Amino acid sequence: MAQTNRKWYQLDNAAKIIPSTVQGANTRVFRISCELKDLVNPAILQEALDEVIEEFPYFNSVLRKGLFWYYLEHRDNLHPLVEEENLPPCSQIYFPGRKTLLYRVFYYRNRINLEMFHVLADGTGALIFFRKLVTVYVSKRYNLNLSDWNEETSSKEEKDDDAFRHFYQRSVGLKQLKSLSSKRAYSLKGDPDPDRQPHLIEGCVSVSQFKKLAKEYNTSVGIMATSVYIAAVIDEMSVRDRKKPIVVSVPVNLRQYFPSETTRNFYGTITIVYDLYKQGEELPEIIEYVKQSFADQLSKDKITMTMNSYAALEHNIAVKVVPLFIKNFTVQGINRVAKKGVTSTMSNLGNIDMPPEVGVYIDRFSCFMTAISEQICVSSFKDKMVFGEVSAYTTHEIMLHFFRRLVKMGIDVEVTSSDHNVDIDTVLIWEKNQEREVKFEKPEEENGDMEGEPV
Repeated sequence: MAQTNRKWYQLDNAAKIIPSTVQGANTRVFRISCELKDLVNPAILQEALDEVIEEFPYFNSVLRKGLFWYYLEHRDNLHPLVEEENLPPCSQIYFPGRKTLLYRVFYYRNRINLEMFHVLADGTGALIFFRKLVTVYVSKRYNLNLSDWNEETSSKEEKDDDAFRHFYQRSVGLKQLKSLSSKRAYSLKGDPDPDRQPHLIEGCVSVSQFKKLAKEYNTSVGIMATSVYIAAVIDEMSVRDRKKPIVVSVPVNLRQYFPSETTRNFYGTITIVYDLYKQGEELPEIIEYVKQSFADQLSKDKITMTMNSYAALEHNIAVKVVPLFIKNFTVQGINRVAKKGVTSTMSNLGNIDMPPEVGVYIDRFSCFMTAISEQICVSSFKDKMVFGEVSAYTTHEIMLHFFRRLVKMGIDVEVTSSDHNVDIDTVLIWEKNQEREVKFEKPEEENGDMEGEPV
């Protein structure tokens, strides 16, 4: 191996367990989409991709098995090709034994889609790449002069950095890991696709309307979204189910706490454990509990302890010397247990900034992530906030409860689904408009005129 010109990358510790957990519809693939105002020109998109990938050589890698760990092998002879979308959303990318790239770029009508295997990056890291791709594409498509735009100042080495290894503190070690157990959570139900194919639904709301709503409840956008989602889960629970806690996992971008510009995985999680018999089922009660849970878990010390507990497994000697096939078996068992401890995940990619000259050609961004259970991904661009969910269920009951609640609180919601069997009731209007086939209408009554503010 030392005699070749290939470059090798160790997986960051968040990525190490991912290959072992790919199963059925849980492909561990996420999607970031950009919807433009004009149809995509695939030839220009290919030019943009060829140019941008030179800044991100780490992404041009294949996944290989070693004796003790998986690893990434850079391949100069593999080149990403832009294709018209021809697969269900977030379809499997990694197939054991195949030496293929772990991301793909699709287009469909006026959408550009980046899909990536979670081994390569988290949502924030992939977004750095995707924003650059969209920017270069738009500048080429409309002959824009963006010579002064130099937002991405990190080097290739900084983009490729394993930030978990860089910031790991051995003194914390595995002690925190032992406290990360949880009891059995309420499990979401639905009609599974017989072929385990992914089904997508997204809802688009006004950022200003949502901020106004959050301000009325004296809270932030993130806490408001999580709280309304918990309320939507309660709407679906039977009386018997209500004794089980609703456990929502919330990924945290560690770049907010540690100075890193890596495009690789660098995230932790906080967990909201909501017992409706103890905390109540009314929205104000939910908001107060979620607000306190966020405050308790988002301190720098708590985040550092969690980050170190994740990294501790990689640095543990006993774990290092265990052969990979045994690690895979163990990780699969842990994954099955973990599935019982989480109801769903709420991931917020945040507000997406683009150069003003580019932004005028963009309508919205959206993101999606497959998971063992339901995962909701949130992204915002200008005044459009999109809630995206993809799962192996052919029904989307929780998300429909979520959107109905927003409608009742005065929020306009436009819903898109990859399915034609979304349940339509009195608050829904069927609309044939390209992919957008379901639309909520806002009630006639208006809320107050309180202006929103940035969160």
